[in-house]
Formats: sequence, C-alpha cells, structure tokens
Amino acid sequence: MKKRQALMYFLIFFTAAILIRWMLSSPNEEYVALKNSAEISTSTDQAGTEGDLEQAIPDNINYSFHVKPILSDKCFACHGPDEATMESGLRFDTKDGAYVALGENKDRYAVIPGDIANSEMIKRIYSEEAHKIMPPEDSNLTLSNYEKEVLKKWIEQGAKWDSHWSFKVPEKPSIPKVVNQNWTNNEIDFFILKRLENEKLKPAGRAEKERLIRRVSFDLIGLPPTIKEIEDFVKDTSSNAFAKVVDRLLSDKAYGERMALDWMEVSRYADTHGYQDDLERTMWPWRDWVIHAFNENLAYDKFVKWQLAGDQIDNASLEQIVASGFNRNHKITQEGGVIDEEYRVEYVMDRTNTTAKAFMGLTMECARCHDHKYDPISQKEFYGMYSFFNQLNEKGQMDYGEIPEPYITLDKNTIDAKLSFMNIPDSIAEVKLMVMKDEKGIRKNKLLNRGLYDAPGEEVPYALPENVLPFSEEYSKDRLGLATWFFDDKNPLTARVIVNRLWQQMFGTGIVATADDFGNQGALPTHPELLDWLAVTFKEEGWDIKRMLKRMALSATYQQNSKITPELLEKDPENQLLARGVRYKLPAEAIRDNALAASGLLVEKVGGPSVKPYQPSGLWAETTSGVGLTEYIQDKGEGLYRRSLYTFWKRTVPPPSMLTFDAASRDFCTVQRQKTSTPLQALVLMNDPQFIEASEVMAIQVLKDNSSSETKKIETLFQKITSRKPDESEVNKLSAYLNEQRQESTENEMTKELSENIRELPKGIDEKEYKAYTALVSLLFNLDETITKS
Repeated sequence: MKKRQALMYFLIFFTAAILIRWMLSSPNEEYVALKNSAEISTSTDQAGTEGDLEQAIPDNINYSFHVKPILSDKCFACHGPDEATMESGLRFDTKDGAYVALGENKDRYAVIPGDIANSEMIKRIYSEEAHKIMPPEDSNLTLSNYEKEVLKKWIEQGAKWDSHWSFKVPEKPSIPKVVNQNWTNNEIDFFILKRLENEKLKPAGRAEKERLIRRVSFDLIGLPPTIKEIEDFVKDTSSNAFAKVVDRLLSDKAYGERMALDWMEVSRYADTHGYQDDLERTMWPWRDWVIHAFNENLAYDKFVKWQLAGDQIDNASLEQIVASGFNRNHKITQEGGVIDEEYRVEYVMDRTNTTAKAFMGLTMECARCHDHKYDPISQKEFYGMYSFFNQLNEKGQMDYGEIPEPYITLDKNTIDAKLSFMNIPDSIAEVKLMVMKDEKGIRKNKLLNRGLYDAPGEEVPYALPENVLPFSEEYSKDRLGLATWFFDDKNPLTARVIVNRLWQQMFGTGIVATADDFGNQGALPTHPELLDWLAVTFKEEGWDIKRMLKRMALSATYQQNSKITPELLEKDPENQLLARGVRYKLPAEAIRDNALAASGLLVEKVGGPSVKPYQPSGLWAETTSGVGLTEYIQDKGEGLYRRSLYTFWKRTVPPPSMLTFDAASRDFCTVQRQKTSTPLQALVLMNDPQFIEASEVMAIQVLKDNSSSETKKIETLFQKITSRKPDESEVNKLSAYLNEQRQESTENEMTKELSENIRELPKGIDEKEYKAYTALVSLLFNLDETITKS
C-alpha cells in the first residue's frame, strides 16, 4: 500500500512540477533550459567532414594542440612513453623517438619532415591493406579523415615538435588588443573577447541584477542572497555596486565554508575510516582548520605547504601540525586478519596519488605498475614521489577503538588558547586527531614490481617527474622539500592547476576541462594564454585566492546573461568560448542549503563535530557489514539544520541525497564532480523530509502574515526561493495552481502526509490553506530555476 502511495505522490508532484515549470517559462527561457544544459556534448575529434575538410584544418599546425591529441588517443598505446609496450622501437611522444630508423632498414622512417611521400606514418594511415594500416584493425582505433589530414599537413609543414604545453613554465602574455574595448571590465575580458572576435561572435549582455547576485552568492558563499541583500543591490546604482557585493561575500564567514566544501572532496575527508567495518574517526578539527584558513585568506603556497608538511616546518605551530592531517584522510582498515604491510602500502599510494592529482593535475597512479602509457612519467619517478610519504611510523591495520598513530591530543584549554577557530562542544573534553610525524630511515624506499607490496625491487632515490621539474639537491629529502618543489618558480603545474579549479568554481568548467588531468590525455585549454596570464599573476600577487576570485567575479565575462541564441547553439553548444553566462545545476549541498536558508531553518554556526540530519531509516544497518556503524542516530534540534558541509560522512554509506545530486563518494581524491540530471533528483526534492519540512515552515510563515494579499504571499515565497520576483503572468499561474490545491486538499493524500512531522498549526491558520501553500512551496523547490545557477 505504501509503495503504491509513494508512486502516486511521485506522479502527482512530478506532473505538477513539469506543468508549472512549463507554464512559468517563456519560450526563450525554456529553450535555454533544454538546449544549454550541462549534458550537451559534441565531438571535437571529428571536427571536419570531407565536405568541409579544407576549412576545418588549421592553417598552421601546432604539435601540442593539433597533433599530440591525435597521437595520444590513437598511437601512444604502442608508440608512447611506456617502453614495456613500445613496438618497433618507435615512440611519438618525443622528437628523437619519432625520427628513429625503422627496424634494420635504415632508409625507412616514420616521420621525415617536409616529405609526406616517404614518411612511413602517412603511408600506413592511408593504407588499405589490413596488415599495414595503422592503427591496426585489432586495436579498434581508427583515424578520421580530419585526423589523417592534420598529420599529413603537419609533416608537410616540417613536423615541428614541441614539448607538452602544461610542462612548459608559464610566461605572462601581453594583453590582446580587441575591437570592442568598451565591453571589458578587466584583463580576463580581453582574452575572452579576442577569441570571440576571431570567431565573429559577440558577448551576451549583462545578467539582470537579481540573477547576478544569486549567481555570485552561490559561487562565493554557497547560499542564496536574502531579499534585503537583493533589494539593496538593485537600488544601488553606483559603478562599484557589484564590487561591494563581492567584497561583502568574500568577508562573510560562510565563504570559508563554501571553499572548504570543494576541498573536502580534494582531500577525501570523511568521518569514518572506510573499508568493511568503517568505524568512526575524528577529523573534524582539521576540517575546521580548512574553513579558518580560507576565511583568513591564507596564501595558497602556505595552505599547501602546511598540509603536506606542516609538522616538518621549523618550530611548527600547533595549527601547522593540525594542517598536516590532510595526509591522513585516506581510508584505514580495521578488519582482522589483513596483511599489515599490504594496507600500509595502500595508504602511502593514496597519499602519492592524492598529492599528484590535487597539486599537479596528473594521473600518477598510472605509473604504479609500469611506466605511464601516455605521460612522460616513469615507474621509478612514481616511487621516487612515493618515497616522500613512506617514512611515517604507522600500521596497516588498526585494532578496534584504536587511534591510528601518529596523532595529537587536543583538550578544550589548548583549543581555546591556540586554536580558537575550532568549535568544540562543552560535552567533549578532548579530541585525538591524526597528523603526520616521520621517522627518517624507518624503511628503505624501493620500487614495487607490478605495484605489489610483496615484490620489492631496486632501491629508488627521492625523485619527481623530470619532465615537470627535476628534484634537485637544493630541496630537502622530505615532505617539506616536496612542498617547496611545488612552489618553485620553474614548476609549470602548481599555479595553472589551482587557478583552473578556481575558474571551474566560478564558471562551471575549467579552462582545462579535465581539471584532474593536465597530461597528454587531458583536454587542451580553451584559452591557453588566459590560463598562463592567470597563473603568473596568481604567483605575482602572493598566491592570493580571494583576490583571484574577485577578479573573476568582476569580469564582464562572468556577469553575462545565460540566454542562448540559435547561432550560439550551432557554433558553441558547450559554451567553451564563453559568449554567454554559464548555466548548470547547483552543487548538491547548495540545493539543500538553499531550502534551509529560504525557510529560515538554517543554523549558521561554524565548525564543530559533524551532524546527522534526516536520512532514510535503517540504511546503515542494511548496508554495513562487519562490526561497523550500523545505527544512524538522527540529531534533534539544530543538528538537523546545519549547512550540508557538516553532514556526517560515512564512506560506505554517504548521505544518499548528496550522492543523488552528484556529490563525490570521497573514497579518493576528486577535483571535478560529474553533472547529471535524473528522475531520482526530483524524488529527493519532493520527498526528502528536509525539503518537506522547509515547505511546511514557509507555508506557515506567509500564512501568519494576515496583512499580506495572496499575490504578496506568492511573490514573497517565489523571491525567497529563486531570488527574483515573479512577473504578473507567473503570479497568475501560481495563484491558479494554489486554487486547485485548495479544492483538492481534502482528497489529496500527499498533502495529508506532508504535515506528519510538523508541529501543531498556529492558531488562526486554516488547515486547507496550510496544505495548499505547502504544496505550492514544494513545487517552487522543484523548479529548474531553483536548482540551477544561471
């Protein structure tokens, strides 16, 4: 019976949501919603057909941007960096490797600059003979006509070689000249506009003020603006009105919470150890430090150094030691009978992979078992980096109730005196926090054959990828030396990787779309000169994150409206050129926090132990094996209404509503979330107790105001939830929907169930009105506009 009721409720609200969404959308807005979604994709490697081939091929072929992506996708598996799989001694990732004579016949070469007739590569890719064609048929790889012609033209033009773009030290380019200078606000706009003018496109107009303040509020603090903040901004006609909004947001304590949210996934933070038993751990003091660091605008170089090696800094402060807990956020097993060394090795592997992805944007894990097949990273270099994390005196398996060493004990007096930003409850006398503390010489650093813990090979020195930046004698052979290496002026990756992620935060997609892969298999930057300008500027300005975010927010590029035209849909469906504002679904946490903020339920307390809001009962018990946490004891009071950042994160059973809206599992380092749209998301918005309660509370709020008309009530609800006022047509349609709900409320089982958890209605509020308005608010929470940044 309950299953049938649940299905009925779903169909009622889903149908209503679709109808109202359609009614409230103008044709142009609906066109935008459907056509400009994050799921639109196009194939870039099929950039030309035979009909438009001449027009599609660039005039000047660049190895890094035109040739290498083709070779990496279609040829590197057999002719790339991995010597173990290399065939015929031929490799296309280096100039010398491509020019080598083929086999014993010294007069045959794959690539002869300027000579396509005798270049074996061209003969093979155009061959129609099964035993000669490249890539071979059994590889299941084929070259398009466009790709063949690019390779052909490259050799015709002299087969000029170049190192991979991201491994070259960025140089600050000059600001490009543009025709429409009046459109630009700062340097960012010149780079964007130059590309648009080259493509004969014009930027979109400025977004409406209501949409703009909503956009930047979610981007910088993860919360919607209040009605007063919206009205103040709309009334402010000064030239720096938006700059004042940005400054206010950057100084808000909620800024640190928003920034920490992404870092939780980078750092793979969780409140449990993971693996089978998945018992609770205490790492929230480290999370509170991250919030504090962002709010204090700690320079990014210090932010990283303290996390990688805060314990190794001379006369390290307690705060710096706490920061080193970053390295201990990995999973830890408590299962009996495991092989201790096997799991200890896995922890070191995790730190190595996390550090490479988080700060280098490289997939180092591919070199665990063999030389990297696509990037110039050898297996020896992988274990050279592994060595930096291999001197921790730790066990692979911990006993139940044991705190994995090394750790520090923080009592309330110490926290109050030295770590006052932490919010430790009076009920907790002390906390034990995992940190780092090496014991040099505790073990030899050896290469592990095939990546196996029990197959040690030759001893390896401390080292890092030579093609990125050699690890010289000037660096200490410890994690502090590693951290120093990251911020060497000659390191080509560190600044590029972080400014790209900040761009991703503000624009939805990075200048390099693959934020976790700056290697040969990663996407090419859409605006390479802009990326380098931002990276160099970021370093010059002292690695100042707030200053960089402000620059992005104040750009005319960021402030464009997101309306799409048929021309733009045709030329740039994914909005890579940024001829319009971005439009995509809000992060999972922002969707929930928006409901809490709009309803006034949000508790704005910063920091402290994680909380347990609403969650389906019995979920932990059904999915937990061993002796792990099986009972989810839901909080009462303010614990139900804290920001989603503070929701208790159990690795084996993460909060289901967060996962439904694409939050990462946090098993491993994640720097880029997937973006999906599924029916399950609608079910969460309609049936999750958090959204139902917010709907009920908002209904009561407007019904308490007897002086307001129905129109005013609708306008207030709409503006609180979407950050803009509805127009007359929208009010009329919502009013009609409200009348329908009044007529049906006595028969509609959904409205009866909506009020199950609500306290007794205040005196003077009609139950039928309450149910009708609750249904209306629930509908508004389901609008595409509510859960979308536009």
